[in-house]
Parts: sequence; structure tokens; C-alpha cells
Amino acid sequence: MAFDPLAFHERAVRTPSHETPDAMRELVVETLREHGVEPTLDGAGNILAEKSGAAPGPHLVLNTHLDTVSPHVPFRREETIVYGRGACDAKGPLAALVDAFLAVDPARGRLTLALTPDEETTSAGAAALDLDGDGYVVGEPTGLDVCTAAKGRFEGTITIHGTNAHAASPEAGVNAVAAAGAVLSALETFETERGPGTHSVLGAPTLTPTVIRGGDAVNQIPDECAITVDRRSVPPETAAGFEQALNAHLTERTNVDCEFALTDRATPFLEAFATPEKTDLVAALVGAGGDNVGPFAAATEASYFAPAPTVVFGPGVLTDEEGAVAHADREYVRRPAIERASEIVRGALESLLESPDGASG
Repeated sequence: MAFDPLAFHERAVRTPSHETPDAMRELVVETLREHGVEPTLDGAGNILAEKSGAAPGPHLVLNTHLDTVSPHVPFRREETIVYGRGACDAKGPLAALVDAFLAVDPARGRLTLALTPDEETTSAGAAALDLDGDGYVVGEPTGLDVCTAAKGRFEGTITIHGTNAHAASPEAGVNAVAAAGAVLSALETFETERGPGTHSVLGAPTLTPTVIRGGDAVNQIPDECAITVDRRSVPPETAAGFEQALNAHLTERTNVDCEFALTDRATPFLEAFATPEKTDLVAALVGAGGDNVGPFAAATEASYFAPAPTVVFGPGVLTDEEGAVAHADREYVRRPAIERASEIVRGALESLLESPDGASG
């Protein structure tokens, strides 16, 4: 029985996966078994399936996620467009990658399908993967562009310390809220003085204060103020390096008693990555019909797989001329794009895995 990626996609979009990926996991496992592949589940809830060729060759990995953001948006189809939660993020890419995985029988090397359960939340599944791949295709809505880089995303809080006093005698205390002005001014100069600079593919990083909290009573000088910041990083900046650099900058540029700490996470932050365009994986996807080579606009679990050659690719778009698509109530994907994505991935895999005399991954 031939696999029908469009029928699978419709079933997937009809399957809620915003609160738990369990039903989606069952659907994928059942589908793989129906087509002669016995998947395994690891302790982190990842689905893993593998095919191996007889000759030595590269290990290529197809990866995307099973979960979606809330709330669930019901399935509907209008001619060649499917609407619903996960239609493009990432059940469209999932259908294309499963189709390519089932269609390709490697003559050499290995092909792994690795599907994670919690990309939209903790990324614990991806963090637990240890696949040692020579190349990764990560399914996300890229509009069929071959995306070779993405900014990282860090977050943390600057805590400003002061001293309580009565508001009638403000000089008796140290106003932590008032000190926030100096801290915000220092953030504006961080990039030029200590940032990693502009990346050739990803452009400039951003540092944005997004939440500020301080004070308990109108008639009391506040002894603490907290400013949460969002960092979109570019290589070679790491989360630890950013934390160290921002603390040094605040010390140097303010007279404020404060410190910055990254938000506690059970898994590593999604750091920036950039795959050189002149790699076999990129060339294979472009040669098979992939569109423009460039960056992906959002942070993804792809960062966990770098520095191995990693490409983000798939049908659908994050935004269109009307506004948000992924994560929005109008989330959609075009059915022909799912089929085209599968053709491109399949062609790339065939060029890398089916010919013993072909490229090396």
C-alpha cells in the first residue's frame, strides 16, 4: 500500500496535539508499521526509525516535531488549501518527511527519521537525541526555501537591588525602579560595545527588554526591580558567553547594583547555527529543486544538531502578505507544497544515499 502524504496530513491536522503529543505519536507509529517500518520510542518520547544501506556512507537524519501550540484550530479544507492547527507547523513538513523516508531505500549509509514531542515547549526530546548524524533536514515551514541558518533565542532577567524607605523620605532609600533607567540605557549600547557583530547570513542580533516589574506599594521606595530581556543571537555567541558579556557591560556602564541571569531551563537554550552553503546536503536539496538558500526566521531545534550540516526545510510559511500563519488562527498549508517538499527531500536523499559513487554527505 502506497503512502499518501496528503491523506496522512489531513489525519494529522485533525489530531489535536496542543496539550499532549500522545495521539500524534500513536498516529505516526501506526502509519510507519502499516508501511513495513518498526519504529522505536526512547525515554524522552521521541519516535525513531532507521534504514541502512549495504555500503558505507553518510548518516542522514530527517527531523521534525509532533506537538503544536495552543489552542487547537479545527481542520478544514478549501480546494487545495488545508487550514488548522499544525497545518504548516509542523504537520505539513512531517507528512513530507515521512513520505520521503518511506520512499527512499539507501544503497549506502543510513537514514534516520527522528520525531520529537515537545519542540514548542521544553525541547526535552531533541536534547535527548544522540544520533551522530552527518547531516540533518529539520522540517519547518520555510516556503520550500533551503534555510541554512537561524538565530538563537535566549532569555533572562536583570535584577536591580535597592533599599526600602518611606516615599516621603526618598533620600533614605535606594530606588530600584528609578535605577532601571540607567540599565535600559546600558542595554542600548551593548551591541556596539560587546556584541558579536553582524553575521553574514543572519544579520545583526537583537536585545530587547520585554517585561519590567518592581515595587510593592505606592508609598514605599522599591528595593527591587526586574527587567526580563529577549536575546536573538548570531554565531559565535553562546548563551553562557552572552550572560558573561552582559554582566560585564552592566558593571562597566552603570553604577547600579544589579546582575543578569539566564532563565533556568532543564534543556539547553536554542543557540544560533549556520551551515556553510558549500556542503553536500545543501547542494543536494538545491539540486533537487529547493528554492532560495537563506536564513530561517525563527529559532528551532536545528540548533541542537549543529555543527553537523543542518538545513531547515518544508512546505508552508511562517507569515504571508496578510500576516501571521504559523501559530495563528488562520494557519494553513497548500497541498501541492507538501507534495513538492517530499519530492525535493526524496531527490536529495537519493543523490546522497543511493549511489555508492555519489557525494559523501
